[in-house]
Amino acid sequence: MTLTATRPAATSARATTRPRRPRGRWWLFALLALMSLLTVAPFAAMIIVALSPRGKPTVPVQWPESLTLDNITQVLSASGFAQWTLNSLIYSAVSVVVILITASMAGYAFAKKRFPGRDAMLWTFLATMMVPFQATLIPVFVLISNLNGVDTFWGLIVPTLANSQAVFLMRQFILGLPDELFDAAKVDGASELRVYWTIVVPLTKPIMATLGVFVFLWHWNDFLWPLVLSQSDATRTLTVGLTILRTEELQWSMVMSSAAISAVPCLLVFFLLQRYLVNSIAMTGLK
Repeated sequence: MTLTATRPAATSARATTRPRRPRGRWWLFALLALMSLLTVAPFAAMIIVALSPRGKPTVPVQWPESLTLDNITQVLSASGFAQWTLNSLIYSAVSVVVILITASMAGYAFAKKRFPGRDAMLWTFLATMMVPFQATLIPVFVLISNLNGVDTFWGLIVPTLANSQAVFLMRQFILGLPDELFDAAKVDGASELRVYWTIVVPLTKPIMATLGVFVFLWHWNDFLWPLVLSQSDATRTLTVGLTILRTEELQWSMVMSSAAISAVPCLLVFFLLQRYLVNSIAMTGLK
């Protein structure tokens, strides 16, 4: 009898101490769903317009009666489009590889090495982020022009490689790595290059993947610098080429088809590196 009398009391005590789930959160989920729809709506409209027949009203005026691939086929067969896409891939891919290597090396030096003027050099380098690119556009163009780099790939890529944001992000991430790893490598007689390749590179893969996505998007969507430097289809990027197509008074279905095709590489890069992006966010939260 005593046991049967105490069990309900213990059960009720446990029930009272059990944390209650917060109520009234439905509005938060509804707000997030609405924001997601607002974010996806422009992309959905772009795809619908790109697949709509030419010369017929489409969203938001009227839903198209049928969908077609003629617009995308015509854009892909346009003169210069394949060359523009290849130029954008070269411009973005080479920039990503070089910036990741140089930024990780500089971030390692600023985070784990001690040398005279280290902090002053770092903050001076970071101060360049406050200078808008438009202010240095003409001097950089004059310098590249004097070096015969106009309408060349090296003239297009080299001025964009000094990325202070990438160095800062790498430096902040490497600061969180334990010093014992580097001390142990030094005790084993590892050189600086070996320490960088066997410790820094493997441990910074998440932040390098995140930074690689950002750098790829920056260069893929870059417009002003390729517009100024590129003067022929040999080096003209896709963003500049699409602007040329728009000046030919094309219909909106053709313009949206070009925009949809240009967005495909960005989506592929994001989905391929999505796992590293999540790991980067998780590791940042653990720190």
